[in-house]
Amino acid sequence: MVERILISEKAKAVVDTIRQQHSSLIFHQSGGCCDGSSPMCFEEGELMLDDSDVWLGTVHGCKCYMSRDQFEYWKHTQITIDVVQGRGASFSLEIPLGVRFLIRSRLFTEEEMIRLDPIL
Repeated sequence: MVERILISEKAKAVVDTIRQQHSSLIFHQSGGCCDGSSPMCFEEGELMLDDSDVWLGTVHGCKCYMSRDQFEYWKHTQITIDVVQGRGASFSLEIPLGVRFLIRSRLFTEEEMIRLDPIL
């Protein structure tokens, strides 16, 4: 199977730092208002998820979601959660660390498209 979502080593290190205060984390690929379209990290249970959210997979022990509407635009794309220096404008848990998560992406090949992990 081909994974829809990955995470960089640098982002894993930031997740490990956040876990020192918040044990169970999720990512939700935001669709907009505060920090554009960026992956936001929350303590599990802090963000209300419903049928309009799609589970993309799990990275470094964190479940990852995206709104169903936004997924329609991204369904042909593999997403990698990465991190860069600089403060984002969101409620994501990495913001106090002076870094922000962002996505890097690439289109799946035709061969990969037929071997994709299912969404839930």
